[in-house]
Amino acid sequence: MVWNEKAECMEKEEKEQMQLERLQNTVKKAYENVPFYTKKFDEAGITPDDIKTLKDIEKIPFTTKEDLRDTYPFGLFAVPDDEIVEIHSSSGTTGKPVVSGYTEKDLDIWGEVIARAINMANGKKHDRIQNAYGYGLFTGGFGIHHGASKFGATLIPISAGNTKRQIEILKDFQSTILTCTPSYALYLAESLEKAGVSLDEINLKSGIFGAEMWTEAMRKQLEEKLGILALNIYGLTEVMGPGVAIECPEKNGLHINDDHFYPEIIDPKTGASLEEGETGELVFTTLTRDGMPILRYRTKDLTSLIKGKCDCGRTTVRMTRITGRTDDMLKIKGVKVFPSQIEKALLNVEGTSGNYQIIVTRPDLLDEVEVKVEVSREVFSDEIRKLELIEKKITSAIRSEIGIRAEVTLCEPESLPRSEGKAVRVIDKRGLDKG
Repeated sequence: MVWNEKAECMEKEEKEQMQLERLQNTVKKAYENVPFYTKKFDEAGITPDDIKTLKDIEKIPFTTKEDLRDTYPFGLFAVPDDEIVEIHSSSGTTGKPVVSGYTEKDLDIWGEVIARAINMANGKKHDRIQNAYGYGLFTGGFGIHHGASKFGATLIPISAGNTKRQIEILKDFQSTILTCTPSYALYLAESLEKAGVSLDEINLKSGIFGAEMWTEAMRKQLEEKLGILALNIYGLTEVMGPGVAIECPEKNGLHINDDHFYPEIIDPKTGASLEEGETGELVFTTLTRDGMPILRYRTKDLTSLIKGKCDCGRTTVRMTRITGRTDDMLKIKGVKVFPSQIEKALLNVEGTSGNYQIIVTRPDLLDEVEVKVEVSREVFSDEIRKLELIEKKITSAIRSEIGIRAEVTLCEPESLPRSEGKAVRVIDKRGLDKG
């Protein structure tokens, strides 16, 4: 059953007409109420009247994260201050934080798209959702919170961290849906096993995991260790938060809620639009955002789009799993490397866990890469010869995936740093730009 059949199963012609009308309204609102966009349009020599077709969106200048930082904190708000009822922001670890403002209408839309996500995770009204995303300025916790309220399920707002308490709640409250980052979900699974808690003692059926990139190999581990359906959710503070896109049980791409968020794929170097199926940088335009409309925001995420009806019956455009980012790409010995490639390689080797760390150095003139990988407790206590064999397999798998050799170091279980938020996978000690 689909949560919002009219919106999620709309025919192509009807949807495109709706998207065009909403795009035109959004462009007009942004131009008339946000000085930043007024200036952008004037400099580009266009007006809202120039947007006559969906293709005309390409006339609109891009918005970047730098633009959002330059207008910090409230320079992109399109409504009076008294209409903004909630504010969120990014951490600002790499510069000024990105601020996002919401009206009551925005919160209702946010709740709607998360309700669709809960429904895709086989959610029912009687379900108990253990929300282990962080609350506060981070959008994760509150996004799920608004959606659970809209959906009508029981929410357990435990927030991130306090793993011992998380386990108690899983057992005592019999939570049925878990929401958190995939790396923390894997850590919870390890912690359950370490505490001697069997799957029979908990009642999880689904997990909604996002806020960081993860692979099919990690999904397989999560589903096996927790006995659940593990689905990928996508969102970003600049556009709304979690709920921009979510997988259905078919796991054939994430359904973008394209009645609210219009996607494009562009060549990250030229900015030119790419065709369906081509991999490039994901760009979003909000179609219904009230407090802070965003036009052609460059996400820096690399993916491709899938159009046409999904086997689940939905007609919303889908995006493939994020393969990397234009800004987290590492150039090592002249080769472009994404952390997701290394993760894919090592998780396909039996005996490894989902915890790893990539360390890049340049001690002399050449780059060196070390990949620290935790192995399972059984493997670590095995004889040296078997450990050496696994190390060789990982080294070979990484070389096959990225084309260069990495020094592999096997680590004992739980020895690498854990994160309750986004996992820190890469430590680049070269002091270089990643370009």
